[in-house]
Amino acid sequence: MSDTLLACLSFAATIGFYYLTKWAYRRKKVFFLAPILLAPLAIIGFVLLVGIPLDDYFLYTHFLVMMLGPATIAFAVPIYQQRSIIKRYPLTLLIGVITGLMMGMLSSWALVHIFPMPPELANSMLSRSVSTPFAMQATVSFGGIPDLTAMLVLMTGIVGMVICEPVFRYIGIRTTLAKGIALGAASHGAGTAKAREIGSEEGVIASLTMIFAGIAMVIGAPLFALVI
Repeated sequence: MSDTLLACLSFAATIGFYYLTKWAYRRKKVFFLAPILLAPLAIIGFVLLVGIPLDDYFLYTHFLVMMLGPATIAFAVPIYQQRSIIKRYPLTLLIGVITGLMMGMLSSWALVHIFPMPPELANSMLSRSVSTPFAMQATVSFGGIPDLTAMLVLMTGIVGMVICEPVFRYIGIRTTLAKGIALGAASHGAGTAKAREIGSEEGVIASLTMIFAGIAMVIGAPLFALVI
């Protein structure tokens, strides 16, 4: 199979499966159809079925990962658009961001010390509770591997998206502000998508919390690495 054909297949499969799963999830909103879960599984199955070497797949689709940089800059837009909410709840958002950031790192630190794991995996876990573009940047300060961190971020987001509603019911979280902050701080992109399903204000608050938590992680990562 020629390099050109491999490149076309890799790109088409990645984009095609994403939009296909997104369409399926819009028709029936069940967690196992969510693009963040189903699209990677479909792509992995396709790559194995067609026999595309994994290194080649990453080579031909790596520029999609590079788009995380511009996507990070684009986070400035919702911050500006929702500045009225920031003015209304500055202290609540600040406490939510700090608490989510600290609990994410402390839970990762605890897991690392409870369960033996290779240093690369242990270091890559510490920034798993912020959105992918921020986590991949911050993990370098912890000595982690960006691609491995991205996978851990994905897993964290999926778990939060799946269990959030039962947890909210069990511990009695009812306000839009609390739900939005919890999902944005704990489950980043997947949590924000889930928050938008719950309600528009929850989605906005989750988005702001996710962005500020990510910024705080990138800025504070060198200091956090020294402390942890």
